[in-house]
Amino acid sequence: MALSSLTEDSLRTTVASVSAVPVGLFTAGRWHGSSSDSTFAVHDPATGEVLADVADATVNDGIAALDSAVAAQSEWAATTGRERAEILRKTFDAIIARTEDIASVLTAEMGKPLQESRGEVAYGAEFFRWFSEQAAHVAGSYGPAPTGGYRIVTTEQPVGPCLLITPWNFPLAMGTRKIGAALAAGCSVIIKPAALTPLTMTMLVDILHESGVPPGVVNIVTTSRSSDLSAALMSDPRLRKVSFTGSTAVGTTLLRQAAENVLTASMELGGNGPFVVCSDADIDAAVAGAMVAKFRNGGQSCVAANRFIVHTDVHDEFVMKLQQRVSALVLGPGTEPGVDIGPVVSDKQARTLQELVDGAVDEGGRLLVGGSRVEGTGSFFEPTLLIDVPLSSRIAREEIFGPVAVVYRVDSDEDALNAANDTNFGLVGYVFSKTQALAYAERLETGMVGVNRGLVSDPAGAFGGTKASGLGREGGTSGIHEYLETKYMAVEV
Repeated sequence: MALSSLTEDSLRTTVASVSAVPVGLFTAGRWHGSSSDSTFAVHDPATGEVLADVADATVNDGIAALDSAVAAQSEWAATTGRERAEILRKTFDAIIARTEDIASVLTAEMGKPLQESRGEVAYGAEFFRWFSEQAAHVAGSYGPAPTGGYRIVTTEQPVGPCLLITPWNFPLAMGTRKIGAALAAGCSVIIKPAALTPLTMTMLVDILHESGVPPGVVNIVTTSRSSDLSAALMSDPRLRKVSFTGSTAVGTTLLRQAAENVLTASMELGGNGPFVVCSDADIDAAVAGAMVAKFRNGGQSCVAANRFIVHTDVHDEFVMKLQQRVSALVLGPGTEPGVDIGPVVSDKQARTLQELVDGAVDEGGRLLVGGSRVEGTGSFFEPTLLIDVPLSSRIAREEIFGPVAVVYRVDSDEDALNAANDTNFGLVGYVFSKTQALAYAERLETGMVGVNRGLVSDPAGAFGGTKASGLGREGGTSGIHEYLETKYMAVEV
């Protein structure tokens, strides 16, 4: 495995990329500091250096953002779908035009290679184009009552002000997937990005403002005290929806808080994605899919393959070919050309990965590639491949969230299915088979399945999970309906 080093040119580029990024709060159409004048630091995970000091919102700042969203809600809801569509389409164009600027900031604060950051910009922008196409086509229904004498009419209306809580691993796309749907539906929003990666989202808010989103419709509060701010907002009856992407532990807390005011809630939570390689799989295709499903974004993805469950007849061939591919990955700063895997997002995450890998080895696992945190500057963890780990191990039960692939051997395709479903999570699964893939996919207890492919994310797809992996769907034709309520009218004729 090769390790690339950070050059002085790359370091200067990183510093320059964040110099013009807004670092304040945005409410009522203007940028400003925290009411306490406090800030928190955002670090480059490749160097540990401080990229920027960002306004640290207080609870009062959060309430002020809600005041702004509430004040703007009625007028925004009254705009036509076509008006909202034009603004969303303009935002899409603006994001694409600034691809390099956004990608540079994204890489600086999150660490992923620039090529992947450019891909996220394209993917994230697409949600605005997708929902611009949905905004003008929200429709209700009209028909006679079965008993006669009157008409049943339904219409769909915006749910109201929304709190959108986004994670650090896809700083742009996880926001655009929520914001695009909410704005298309006619909802005002308060965005709370992850404290580790807020800069990409402040850039996006600036672009939305420049694209014509009226003051108060989009607000952002950056904070290091997420739980306090979220709890205060969700206890205010003026807030009508929360949408969260993150861990199941935090999601269940938010659901309890949402219950107090009967808030509409969308939850995209943790996963333990099974990647099943059946006895009749195309192994080359399975390995190619595995590299995408596991190592895209350095494995720091809720839809990353977490458990490679492989039939014994093809296990050795799959492992041999996967080992060759993993060994060839280049680890280094995301700003450097040719890098495949950047740093993990923080030292804490690197330590967690080390604990998981060490525990798996202690339980009988065998390291074929990597297995260690890289000492020195930055939070780097080697691309890793483990085999012979028991399915009862901790690493098989927890979401890895890093560049660590673990292969489990099973004796039959039915055993593989049982192992795949033996989890409280149900976000995504993958299955590779020449003859039974679709039937197998229907039996996987997940909200999404990659069938002979290692990538499922698409703005046109209904993204979401089952069991402890969440509630609701984002994207697709159903995404906008998460931000709408149906009103029924009985009309006398």
